[in-house]
Amino acid sequence: MKKTHMIVTFFGILFCLIIVSPSIAGVFDGSKTLYCSLMDTVECLPGGECQEYESEDINLPAFIVIDCKKKIITMTKGMENKRTSTIENRELIDGKLILQGAEDGVEGLRDGLGWSIAINETTGKMVLTGSGDEVGFVVFGACTPQ
Repeated sequence: MKKTHMIVTFFGILFCLIIVSPSIAGVFDGSKTLYCSLMDTVECLPGGECQEYESEDINLPAFIVIDCKKKIITMTKGMENKRTSTIENRELIDGKLILQGAEDGVEGLRDGLGWSIAINETTGKMVLTGSGDEVGFVVFGACTPQ
């Protein structure tokens, strides 16, 4: 399994960093479509070996769109190559909107993974995590309502 395929699969699913004003607090509950930006990314392997990346360094989309009503996340990188991921679970827990799903990845490769997004209902700050075979990803970003 190529590491590049796993990274592309994981980040093709999702996510964003736009500084959000507290004046729009409370709109991050899944009732509105969210535009999110991805910024800081960390990839970790067994044994605690971790590496930091910038989004563009590992083919992350600059932005993702989260539509809880339609239960989909759309990556916006290269609009000609729009990919979506289905939101399988949605919960509001302790002031966070939690979204979860899983993706098979590229056909013929063993690169499937599970993902989870936590969005702070007050600030819109976001943490995306993904896990596959012996690799984990953490992406930090922020969302703003449409």
